Amino acid sequence: MSSNADFFKKRRAGILLHPTSLPGTPGNGDLGEQAYRFVDFLADCGISIWQMLPLGPPHEDLSPYQCQSVHAANPLLISLDRLVEKGWLSKDSVPTAEHELEHELKRLAKQGWLTEDVLARELKQRLEQSQFRDDGFCPQPEHDAAMRYRHARLKEARAGFEKNASATDSAAFDEFTKIHAEWLDDYGLFRALSAEHHQALKADCLKALNEIHHHDALKGSLLELTKAAGWWGWRPELRDRQPQALEAARLRLAKEIKQHRFEQFVFFSQWEALKAYANQHGVLMFGDIPIFVAEDSVDVWASRENFLLDGNGRPTVVAGVPPDYFSETGQRWGNPHYNWNKMQADGFRWWIARLKSAKLLFDVVRIDHFRGFEACWAISIHCDTAIEGEWVKVPGHQFFETLQQSGIDLPLVAEDLGVITHEVNHLRERFGLPGMKILQFAFDSGNDNPYLPHNHIEDCLVYTGTHDNDTTLGWYHELPEHIRQFARDYLRSPLDDMPWPLVEAAFASKAQWAIVPMQDVLALDGHHRMNVPGVPTGNWRWRFDWSQKPHGVHDKLRDFCQHYNRT
Repeated sequence: MSSNADFFKKRRAGILLHPTSLPGTPGNGDLGEQAYRFVDFLADCGISIWQMLPLGPPHEDLSPYQCQSVHAANPLLISLDRLVEKGWLSKDSVPTAEHELEHELKRLAKQGWLTEDVLARELKQRLEQSQFRDDGFCPQPEHDAAMRYRHARLKEARAGFEKNASATDSAAFDEFTKIHAEWLDDYGLFRALSAEHHQALKADCLKALNEIHHHDALKGSLLELTKAAGWWGWRPELRDRQPQALEAARLRLAKEIKQHRFEQFVFFSQWEALKAYANQHGVLMFGDIPIFVAEDSVDVWASRENFLLDGNGRPTVVAGVPPDYFSETGQRWGNPHYNWNKMQADGFRWWIARLKSAKLLFDVVRIDHFRGFEACWAISIHCDTAIEGEWVKVPGHQFFETLQQSGIDLPLVAEDLGVITHEVNHLRERFGLPGMKILQFAFDSGNDNPYLPHNHIEDCLVYTGTHDNDTTLGWYHELPEHIRQFARDYLRSPLDDMPWPLVEAAFASKAQWAIVPMQDVLALDGHHRMNVPGVPTGNWRWRFDWSQKPHGVHDKLRDFCQHYNRT
């Protein structure tokens, strides 16, 4: 981090695309052929940055900002084709959309949710609709089917690994588990215990459904079961990590734990190969670290002393942001707050380990909600919104001083959006972290707006929009007419040209790095946005297809890079 400022001196261009959004395999993109094709696309366009969202294993809502571990990666990104090449998986086991859907619908029929005649009709209809959709989203049933299929194939791959792995691969697996034992052992146990607990919870839910006849009673009973879904609902001896209980669980769940270790080994191996390929082609891998962690994560369960929790492991206050212009009630994220006093006392050891893991994956990392290193909004656990909260100071200067002294040479970017004070800017500037400028925020308040390109500084990254914004085309179509007119006049562009005038404005900016979401490169409308903040379902599923690539897009991006001296 000591050379943070020097790292950003070269003018670069990048594309924001999460690997799950890659085309090809059913369910989500992965680290296979299409990931390498995307690197080739970047290099052909003269672009040197692939930015993505956090890579951790998400929960069922698929949010990469609420993961089950800050060290582990999402095993559903593993390329099954690469496992076939290794000889650990039969080629016949690699999924097709038809096989996955048939398997899913037959499962529903077996459970009594579909009759045989409905099964045939549904299968035909789903197959017709499951081809690449215009909006790029994989429907929920199809996505769930693909996920189950992938998990099953990964189990087959582990069996194939144990049977067919070379001596080199076996030694590499053993070495991986030793090097990462500090987090990998707890992670495997946590995932195995979570699955065991969820199976028991499902049985309780079915029992409740069979026994309860009144809607209100049903609602209340299932709500109580839902509250116990996380690790805090485990048996007390497991929740509180009593040594004898943990040892018994390790013996009981040894097979499941080894599966999770294997999946992490495979992911890191495939990622290392992809990153090497990208770097060889002049492309940097740009990652993302959420400042907070999910309550239902191995990180909170295994190190409760690092968080502000009560005796049962529940947060005493939760994270979010206060009411503002965009929301009268603010945003209540629900993440537990850190016990910064404890973290500072032990030299921020937990954070140092987290950033070391990030260094293995990325060339540069964005820190989400950077302002939280100066002060965090702490919300009462009894408040359903973010209204009842207060700003709590954080030892950010001491943290970044310690990070500088740690020897972790990982360039960092500050996501400095939201409530930004002089103190936040001072912290960012003192440690040489560039901030962010979002062009979609630039046109609603006149020529002094800091997001307008003529007000940019070199020490920042400029974006047309981020994963939380609408696509540029969707944003432009939804603007009030007076703002749209100002944007049109400022950019000197007709309506039909969007999103390219905004993309060119990003490339032309003084900002050292210019990043454009893939949706804008493909000139897609608002149906293709990745996430709608505050909407709990339907996010994180967008995928693109190469058939959407506009004619001449390579030449246009390459010309922008050359004209504005970006690589």
